[in-house]
Amino acid sequence: MDDDAEVPRVLNHGDEGERRPGGEEKEERKRTRPPSSYGSMKSDSDEREYEVEDEDDEEDCVDCTFPDTFKFESPAPAAAGFQPPRSASPETLYTMTTQLTKPPGAMVIHTRAADFLEDDEEKEEEEEDDILYADSPEPPEPVESDEVMQTEDNSQPGRLHPLQDLPHIFKSVLATLRRLTREELFKFKLCFSQWQSFVTVPELMEGDVLDFVDKILEVLGQDCSLLDTLRTLKSVNKVAEAEELRKTCDRAWIRYHLKTYLIRKHEVIHEGIPRPGKRNRLDTIYVQPQISVCGFGGVDPSHQIRPQPPSPLQIPCVDTSVRLNDLFRLRKEDGRPVRTAVTTGIPGIGMTVSVGKFCLDWAELRANRNLQFIIKLPFHSFWRLRDSPPPSKMMSIMEVIEYHHLECKDMKCLEEADCKFLIIMDSFDCYQATLDWENSPVLTDSHAPAHPDVLIVNLIRGNLLPGAFVWILGRRAAVSQIPAELIDVVTEIQGFSDEMKDDYLTRRFTDGALAANIVAHYQRLPMLRMLCRQPFICWMVATLFENSYRYVGYGVKPPKLTPFYINILVVQTNRKLQFYYNQTENNLKWSSKDKDMLMQMGKMALMMLEKNSSVFFEEDLKEQGLKLTEVTVFSGLCTELPAATSTARRTFCFIHLTYQEFMAALYVFGKFHMESQSKNVLDSMSKTKIFAVKGQSKLAAGLLHSALDRTLRAPLGQYDMFLRFLCGLLCPGCHKTMLEGNLFPHNSPAVAGLGEVQQLLEKTIASAPQERLANLMECLRELTQEDA
Repeated sequence: MDDDAEVPRVLNHGDEGERRPGGEEKEERKRTRPPSSYGSMKSDSDEREYEVEDEDDEEDCVDCTFPDTFKFESPAPAAAGFQPPRSASPETLYTMTTQLTKPPGAMVIHTRAADFLEDDEEKEEEEEDDILYADSPEPPEPVESDEVMQTEDNSQPGRLHPLQDLPHIFKSVLATLRRLTREELFKFKLCFSQWQSFVTVPELMEGDVLDFVDKILEVLGQDCSLLDTLRTLKSVNKVAEAEELRKTCDRAWIRYHLKTYLIRKHEVIHEGIPRPGKRNRLDTIYVQPQISVCGFGGVDPSHQIRPQPPSPLQIPCVDTSVRLNDLFRLRKEDGRPVRTAVTTGIPGIGMTVSVGKFCLDWAELRANRNLQFIIKLPFHSFWRLRDSPPPSKMMSIMEVIEYHHLECKDMKCLEEADCKFLIIMDSFDCYQATLDWENSPVLTDSHAPAHPDVLIVNLIRGNLLPGAFVWILGRRAAVSQIPAELIDVVTEIQGFSDEMKDDYLTRRFTDGALAANIVAHYQRLPMLRMLCRQPFICWMVATLFENSYRYVGYGVKPPKLTPFYINILVVQTNRKLQFYYNQTENNLKWSSKDKDMLMQMGKMALMMLEKNSSVFFEEDLKEQGLKLTEVTVFSGLCTELPAATSTARRTFCFIHLTYQEFMAALYVFGKFHMESQSKNVLDSMSKTKIFAVKGQSKLAAGLLHSALDRTLRAPLGQYDMFLRFLCGLLCPGCHKTMLEGNLFPHNSPAVAGLGEVQQLLEKTIASAPQERLANLMECLRELTQEDA
């Protein structure tokens, strides 16, 4: 019997004129069977006509199609058994689009039995709605439910591949179970009930095979139904049938395992140090940042004091924004779809979290359902493969995929023309080797082993797995080595708008009062509100303020700024040690090399302030003995600005101008605090003294005196934030509590003479110009306020 013909059988009443004597009992059974939720699904061939067969009789009935002009309703449940309510299939609803008219020359088939027809004209009019037209046009494609449709504006609803969609699973499971004998099917149903508690044994025993498949798909869904069917077939020693079904539904089977892995990995977001009982679902707290195909480097030029950033820091241009899930619906200039996309942004802008949200939306059928598979191949995995195996153990790209996803073994469909899938290559900056884009050998065989360098180059070139979409993410200074001709589109994550910041901070807390307090508190500090453009800073604000509001009386004074910058420095340095140098979370230790690098970066930042410049170049790093990759990629404090042309000079800057000012202050304070002679690096630079501080050139007041001299003689904004950070670092709560054990040794003494520093600062405020007054008051608060 044709399996496709069995699918619509439960909806067909047959023609009474074709019914043989003795068929009343079978007809009554058909009439009381609830309609299949999948009865109106079409087979793979749109032109194939269904053949209707009686289950126990080999004689064919009249071939027919089914009307779209009425709504099927489930009959009342029988008294003898339990019949759960079934949802009507969306394809069978009566709608304006399903009203079909009789085409010229169409054959008319009456579906009612002749015994029930009357000759009067009234009855004939009532029966007109029950006429089927055999030559009527094909019904429209099944309407997808809202739960599996994309809801983003301007998005195209994706459709699952036919081999992954419900009709294929339905027919495949049905065809497999129809080959079982009556005893085998009975045993199968008993074993099947052990896997799920949602369907009882009496429910599974009701009806025939079609009813059984219909029931499990309706209650369990296609993935669980397929999985439990395969497990049950193996448990009843039908291994051959199980393997055949798995091969038939291979793409659906692999997609199920991939999406299970992605849901398990990204459903809960892990931020900072995990705390027992503290778990945040990504869907709950995620706010999509602004993403643009017209990037300017990702550096926000806004500043609290400076009216405009020092040239030549680029200013944001008119953006062309794109939604995260629409990234691979973009088109190139010639109209062809994008294959290779690169996404970049400054450190802490949310690239990794956005990847997790993209994968979670795909796995839960909310977006990009036209992608059959999403395969994650992060660059740090390639880097481990590059370092660990000798050349004799080189792997092919298919072996690399299987190594990371065991369920993808023998995925021959990846090389087929109709297979549309995405490979996500996150953290390009983790691959610390230089790739030879010009001289790498061409590799087209996906099963040929090769060096990881060669695999990466050929995958991005499109030689390996040419049907795959490739999404590369990394910091701009790292991804800039990829030749432009190999990239179809470059997108840039540009962070949160003001509304997004407040939305994110509100989503994180179930306590509405706490959320409102945190939002109001961080807005009291204008510079902190600017920094919260980075989702990483938003997370830090939420974490620090949540802990602080546990103390009675917190929030009366505005928050201090310096502790946030210290936290940013500590978190980014620890992340560098974990991510790039494989240190464990419980054994993070800043080496003397790490400390020296930070101090040299601070020295370079101070020199940039002296020149009133916001950018630096590779020769500036060499002058300070710094390595390009260490500073511009690994540190998490700097980024590369996009070059106007391919031959232009590479230009770098700190991720915000205030980071540059903080690092300059950190260098000045560090030299003063760590040197045995309390070195004042500003003393030799100050040619004129504003105040005479006798006997304090070696003390904190002398350091502040030099900083005040430099600040008040420079244009407004050049050194003002530098002075504020220096005052904040002089506070014991910052240099003693937060930096001791990291940048400074344990048990190092606190800075002495802060009373004189406060008096000097108050004296300066009393005679300061009006435009400097507000910042000097903030400097005094950074120095004296105890809470953060």
